[in-house]
Amino acid sequence: MRLLRTIQLDQSDKVVFAQAAEPGEWAVPGTFVFAGRPPESLGRKEQIAFRSGFLGVTSFGWSTLAVVTETRGDDHDQAVTALAHQLVQQLGAPDLGAALPAAQEEIALAADLCRGHDEGTLIALHRRIDETGALREQFRSLKPREETAFSAGYLQGHDKAFHFVETEDDQEDEPGMQIDLTAFGHREGEP
Repeated sequence: MRLLRTIQLDQSDKVVFAQAAEPGEWAVPGTFVFAGRPPESLGRKEQIAFRSGFLGVTSFGWSTLAVVTETRGDDHDQAVTALAHQLVQQLGAPDLGAALPAAQEEIALAADLCRGHDEGTLIALHRRIDETGALREQFRSLKPREETAFSAGYLQGHDKAFHFVETEDDQEDEPGMQIDLTAFGHREGEP
């Protein structure tokens, strides 16, 4: 079985959300958090979470992206239990027994979103209220590029434009290569 885990490719989640999810925790879409709340009643950071956030089941924080991950052992049951505890603590479910079915349903939804996607596929989401007042969700999958000699393994194919590597090279007699990057952004004849 595959489930969603939160992922941070940079520090932006810590800035845009009131509470960012911890990288690597199990995740669900989390739309239930906004049930019965008109978007205009949400604060700025809540609106961002409404539009594009996955909910981390351990921290109850938000993540812009989630990654499809193969479960092992009792990962599924741990994710359900963690979410059920949060439903009691954060949203006032009367007890764990009442929260478990809702948590199971949310985890099943996350598993369904992973169906047909390879492990490592990034998933993004967009929520909105349509013209009839119904809440709509759209999910996009972002597949990693093929690994290359220049690819950063820790990003598993989701690379940045540049990858810098620190070296301990004390050889000052050999000049390093310098490139004027500003030249790449200009066409011939332009300043």
